[in-house]
Amino acid sequence: MTVSDSTRRRPLGYAMSGLLPVAVLLTGCGSAVTGHPVAATPTTGRHVDAALSTLLPDSARFPATYSVVVLPAEAAAQAAGDLTGVGRGATVKPDVCTPPEQRFGPDQTAIAVGTDNDTRATITVELTRTDQALSTLRGQLQRCEKMQVTRAGAMTNVTTQLDPPPPIDADDSLALRRTVEPDVAGIRLTQSMQTLTAQVGDVRIAVTYMSFSDAKPDTAALDELFTTTVQQVKKR
Repeated sequence: MTVSDSTRRRPLGYAMSGLLPVAVLLTGCGSAVTGHPVAATPTTGRHVDAALSTLLPDSARFPATYSVVVLPAEAAAQAAGDLTGVGRGATVKPDVCTPPEQRFGPDQTAIAVGTDNDTRATITVELTRTDQALSTLRGQLQRCEKMQVTRAGAMTNVTTQLDPPPPIDADDSLALRRTVEPDVAGIRLTQSMQTLTAQVGDVRIAVTYMSFSDAKPDTAALDELFTTTVQQVKKR
């Protein structure tokens, strides 16, 4: 199933895995319950066996104008922070809007980035292994439309708006637009993002178009890469 034409017409604009299930102990009034604590069942359904790096779309799936690289772990960590607007070590206000800690490693996060040097735009495909339902992220985003991020003395204002979820054959999906604006007089370098996200089992797929200009976003490429990647993950 492809993303609808209405999704393609969304205006330009522009978060992650982490919380482990917690064992729960039940106690009665003045009495103890025997036995051993049992971990709660993960809410993400089946485990996708394939390594995340094998599920990234190859460079031929990106438009010809985009040069594509698969990021190593350190660069992936930097890119993930750019996508949420919250780099590593940053302080977020309100603090409940801080993205869950993301894991980076051979099969925890995989990112491919396509860059169009003429338009200064990128399309990023991010796959993460998670035991957190996408509904948890949705709930956080609904409470955190605006947040202030401080890192290394620099402050930015991050605004996130949810759009109707893309119609895709997945366990769950969401769409968002996000802007990251430096809180400095005279600086107008606004980072604008439009993201389509889906979850298939314990793999979260996020495809983001990012630009630093007012040019119309390449939503056709965004839709196509999103649909292709979701279908590829579902086959495994």
